[in-house]
Amino acid sequence: MSMNRKEFLRNTALVSASFMLPRFLRGADFDLAERTAEGKVVVVIQFSGGNDGLNTVVPYRNDLYHRARPSLGLDKSEVLRLDDDLALNPNLVGLAELYDDGALTIFNSVGYPNPNRSHFRSMDIWQSGSGSERVWSTGWIGRYLDAKCPDGLPPYTAMEVDDTLSLALKGKEMNGLAVQKPTDFYRNTQEPFFHAVSQQTTMPVASHPQLDYLHKTLAETTISAEYVYAKSKIYQSTQSYPGTLLGRKLKLIAELIVANSATKLYYVSLPGFDTHINQKGPQGRLLLQYGNAIRAFTQDLKANDRFEDVVIVTFSEFGRRVQQNGSGGTDHGTANNLFLISGALRKPGIFNAPPDLSDLDEGDLKYQLDFRNIYATLLERWLKADANGILQGDFSALPVI
Repeated sequence: MSMNRKEFLRNTALVSASFMLPRFLRGADFDLAERTAEGKVVVVIQFSGGNDGLNTVVPYRNDLYHRARPSLGLDKSEVLRLDDDLALNPNLVGLAELYDDGALTIFNSVGYPNPNRSHFRSMDIWQSGSGSERVWSTGWIGRYLDAKCPDGLPPYTAMEVDDTLSLALKGKEMNGLAVQKPTDFYRNTQEPFFHAVSQQTTMPVASHPQLDYLHKTLAETTISAEYVYAKSKIYQSTQSYPGTLLGRKLKLIAELIVANSATKLYYVSLPGFDTHINQKGPQGRLLLQYGNAIRAFTQDLKANDRFEDVVIVTFSEFGRRVQQNGSGGTDHGTANNLFLISGALRKPGIFNAPPDLSDLDEGDLKYQLDFRNIYATLLERWLKADANGILQGDFSALPVI
């Protein structure tokens, strides 16, 4: 096979995007993946930038809240009341409907000890499950793949709907798959150079181990692209999704779930929550995107009898400070709320007490619940995995699913 320098550089750039894929398709049992496809699924939605939890789940009757936010606070006349203490942001009608249906659990004051207010570090902590005292190079989902797939299940067991792979899906031995558009992903792997190398059956592995690695990576990428593309064509949703990026991502995930894809974990992000200035409008629009997309997604799952098989978890790397700043926004804080959505919740509603605004840590909320207890719940109770081994600590699962 021969090619000029331009062709080599173009194809090498394409190949480089696949190097985050795991190397475990050597004889992988794809029939096994198909046989386990109808099990439980986790969908993770990340609010990137640090969503303001107090204006998401609102302590609308708390005088301390209104005193700290004279212009930013939401009035009781505009919020969506949940009980006598808490309400949802008025843009979260879709979430309020799920609450009324018993399909939403709200966790208050979720965080971890010694919180970090850096976006990058706190996101690493949440995605790795490390806590603030250690730095890990693997993610909690990636370690799930390492633990659950020793015999070689495919890369798409965990999939991020994006062009790049987050730390959360990177393991020591195995990683998830990053796919934005299955059609484009598949088309790229069918280019003559890419396809020819991936289909080559003999490689001089003893003398060229790096070429062997490249060949196997290409093969993994090609097989994964073909699988995801084929599954994405089985079910074409007729549900009316919003035309936002999040809406399109959740539509793809619904189509793959209904098509019984072997993917067990999906990961998506909604950016833009770093609201230091004039927060009300930008945050409201983001929450509206989320609420509308979640409504369409859950309706799609219900219509296809898959809502009880899926748990959706929504988090942000930290909350915001209680006191509004001088620019009509909020600065980086600590603890935050977290949402769990499913048709199989054992304890829907508000899980724990509202944040105590009279007992702050230098102006920030104190965490009541460690986020790793949520991960342990998903891993142990939903995915039937060794949560403590994956999280490398003793974190009790919660009786919510």
